[in-house]
Parts: sequence; structure tokens; C-alpha cells
Amino acid sequence: MKHYLQFADLGADEYNYLFSRAAIIKGKFKSYEKYHPLADRTLAMIFEKASTRTRVSFEAGMYQMGGSVVHLTTGDSQLGRAEPIEDSARVISRMTDLVMIRTFGQDKIARFAEFSRVPVINGLTNEFHPCQIMADIFTYIEHRGSITGKTVAWVGDGNNMANTWLQAADLLGFTVHVSTPGGYEVDEKLAFGGKPHRPGCYKVFANPMDACRDADLVTTDVWTSMGYEAENEARRKAFADWCVDAEMMAVAKPDALFMHCLPAHRGEEVMADVIDGPQSVVWDEAENRMHVQKALMEYLLLGRIA
Repeated sequence: MKHYLQFADLGADEYNYLFSRAAIIKGKFKSYEKYHPLADRTLAMIFEKASTRTRVSFEAGMYQMGGSVVHLTTGDSQLGRAEPIEDSARVISRMTDLVMIRTFGQDKIARFAEFSRVPVINGLTNEFHPCQIMADIFTYIEHRGSITGKTVAWVGDGNNMANTWLQAADLLGFTVHVSTPGGYEVDEKLAFGGKPHRPGCYKVFANPMDACRDADLVTTDVWTSMGYEAENEARRKAFADWCVDAEMMAVAKPDALFMHCLPAHRGEEVMADVIDGPQSVVWDEAENRMHVQKALMEYLLLGRIA
């Protein structure tokens, strides 16, 4: 049994398999071909953080694969409050086949997984967002081919997305150019768990324009992630020069793509003419959350499909 709590939980060969499966499963979806490998399987979704894309992509995806879904919110299940996380894990995992959790601290999902009898998927924590990066890389592959050897520019907060991009770069052989305001840097120890990583998998730039120079992909996120709303005004001031605009895209490669995990605030972390422009693939990226997660759920429950 495997859990998927952070990007580093799987290896490069497994990701190559998952990307190829996601393309097959997406093809079936687009051609209205019924595909129900997860018939009679149940996914429990536990949300302590609000969600649009995570809920819709997992719920629609599980139904499309022939399974069913149990949806729990903070009003239904407060991890570690109404009862110990360990007890919730023991109970929920006896009644379902798969659990997806979207919560605050990574420690909560790790504790749940330790006592779960079924695979647990990280739908987002403060520290990591592996399903989103899997979707982003799959989207890049669809549009430009292999991401190996490419350069991804991360402009903005050193948050869960940045941490996960670093893990992906280490595993899949590309480089991330990271540019954040002072005080919002990526924590290398957190991103890599204190373990060795491939030299050169990421580089830090004080100036976001330098990070974007010759990049194959430019990507960002909101300045204030969920749970940090009290810092909103301070972050607006600190991040003022970290708005992805046409000038940043102009110094990237001519065929560079723009991505954003959404929701987006036009005029803050990205200008409207970038996110709504011809280099943006954010809508493909959002849709692909569902397709890669379907491949992931199939893999965690059934293993490799011959």
C-alpha cells in the first residue's frame, strides 16, 4: 500500500507511468468512453480547507471511474478535535477504500496515514500540494513534451507550491528558478525533508526578471495563501514587485507557458494580459487536476494497468 502525501513519495518511473495513464484516461473522457475500474470503491474526502478545484476534480473523477464519494467538512469531521486523528483514521479507513485530505499542517495528514488501512492522498497542506504539481507537469508535457532539462520560473511566495516544485525538479531532472521577496524564501529543509537533493535542481534569484530569463515555464500563486489572511496587507507591500507581467514573460523563451494553480487575483500576482493571454494554459492546467488524479487513484488502488 502506498500513500501520496508529498511529491517525493513516488519515483520518476512511477510519474512517467502516471503521466502516460493520465493521457489515456483523459482520452477516454474526451471520447465519452465509459471506464469504470473503480466500481464499488469509495473515496472519502476530508476538507478542513475550503476548495473548488480539489473537490470537483476528485469527486467528478471518482464518479467517472465508477466509484462513489463520501464528502466530509470541518462541520462533519474535525481532525484531532472531536476525536484523535489516529482514531478517525482507524474508523474511516475501515469503511472506505481511499482517503483524500485537504488540511492545514502536514503533520495531520501524516498521522492519519500512519493509522490508515487504505491509501491517503494529500489534496493540499500548508507545506505541499503534490496533485497540483503533477497536473502542472502533465500540462507542460501535453503542450511542449518532456520537462526534463527545462527551466521553470517560480515567482512569488515560497509556499507549498514552491516546495513541491523543488521536489519535482529533483526527481524529474529539471531546474526551478525561485524568486521571492525577502522573508518569504523557500525553506530547503522543509522542501527536501533534510535529505540530499540533486545539485542545481533549483537556483535562487533576488530579481524576478532574472528568474524568468530564458524560462520554459513561468508560474506563480496568490500572495496570501489560505490560513495567512492576517498577513494580507504586509504581503501586498512585500510582493509588489513580484507580479508576473508582460515584461517578465518577454524575457522568458518565446514559447514559454504561463501557469497558475488558481484562484487568481488579476493585478496582484499576475496581470490580466498574462493569465488571459496566448501563453497561458491555466484552464488546461485546472482541468488536468482531474485527469492526473484519476490516474493516481487507479494506481494506488489497482497498481499498474498492463
